[in-house]
Amino acid sequence: MLKNDNLWTKNVRMTDEIERFTIGRDREMDLYLAKYDVLGSMAHITMLETIGLLSKDELDVLLKALRDIYRQAESGDFVIEEGVEDVHSQVELMLTRQLGDVGKKIHSGRSRNDQVLLDLRLFIRNEIRETAALVKALFDVLIEQSERYKDVLMPGYTHLQVAMPSSFGLWFGAYAESLVDDLQLLLAAWRITNRNPLGSAAGYGSSFPLNRQLTTDLLGFDSLAYNVVYAQMGRGKTERNTAFAMAGIAGTVAKLAFDACMFSSQNFGFVKLPDDCTTGSSIMPHKKNPDVFELTRAKCNKIQALPQTIMSVMNNLPSGYFRDLQIIKEVFLPSFGELKDCLRMSAYIMERISINQHILDDPRYDLMFSVEEVNRLAAEGVPFRDAYRRVGLAIEAGEFTPVKQICHTHEGSIGNLCNAQITDLMTDTLNQFNFNKVDAAVQHLTT
Repeated sequence: MLKNDNLWTKNVRMTDEIERFTIGRDREMDLYLAKYDVLGSMAHITMLETIGLLSKDELDVLLKALRDIYRQAESGDFVIEEGVEDVHSQVELMLTRQLGDVGKKIHSGRSRNDQVLLDLRLFIRNEIRETAALVKALFDVLIEQSERYKDVLMPGYTHLQVAMPSSFGLWFGAYAESLVDDLQLLLAAWRITNRNPLGSAAGYGSSFPLNRQLTTDLLGFDSLAYNVVYAQMGRGKTERNTAFAMAGIAGTVAKLAFDACMFSSQNFGFVKLPDDCTTGSSIMPHKKNPDVFELTRAKCNKIQALPQTIMSVMNNLPSGYFRDLQIIKEVFLPSFGELKDCLRMSAYIMERISINQHILDDPRYDLMFSVEEVNRLAAEGVPFRDAYRRVGLAIEAGEFTPVKQICHTHEGSIGNLCNAQITDLMTDTLNQFNFNKVDAAVQHLTT
């Protein structure tokens, strides 16, 4: 069967098979972008009216219709119809059905290239915001647990060998501070994303006297993506940079999940996971498997591979648009949902995890206090290497007796966690996103 339903076609007709291959999963992926496509169209036509390409009456009816479509997209009722290629075509089709020729005027001065660039940046911007909020929620849980269990000691490990005294305060707090650094990368991704590509058209600008600063202000962007060729070169690069930030968060969560799985096993017995986050065995009645954290670890490891996947698609592409970039959507757009799910699950488990407060009653951990004894002797004036040898010989002779009362006072140690300072770093990083500016712009356009 031959098809000719796409808004961009002229007299060339394509078969169903070619259409299926070229469209791929675009209809499915474009549902992620629907409300952002409408939002961008609102800003674009508002600008078109100021340069005389729309009348005030035309703008008013178009904005009213677009706000209705926006509400459909927000509520999940927006559908890309069978035979319609993508979200851009669907929105224009809905406007044309309702308003006639006026609906066909919204595309003046733009291309589907800068349209999808804009949609992606608006989508990424919103997903970064939601991700940052969930990072902060997990951070808060970790800091709270760090304070609650700051005096409960546990073994610290190097090479998976018992090494030195640690504490649950340090363990929880370490992951909290890791999230602060991860949020710094997310902030960098936000700043790269929050620049307006609209008006770059197919990558070479437009002969219309577009007011790109106006659409930048209307959409709450920090600035323009100025050079129109570079704006198009940002396709793929923006996703890759954001994916690196997502991978940083995923790496922290995956490591936390691994620790929790290991520490909850019977051979460790340091923590107990919530029963509703474990599953049983079909043959072993005693089993409580940490499935939620195992799946979290796997999903986060998949996200850590995302930057490489994106780079593999966009490697060696010259300047200008290429259809290769369509494939990035399929791996990138759903990944935010997976990362946000992992953050929610991790916060849920960490808030409800049970701590073994008597780990060090087991004599297998006595030797981890050897460094404390070496330091005590050195503080009394014994040269460090002599103190080290004396304690080592006592251990070999089976004569070492641990002193389990320890006193660490320097910044970031067992006795001085610096959680207040870490929290200040998190707050300062979050404040730099300036989400309020975006909120005000979106509110103005949509109401």
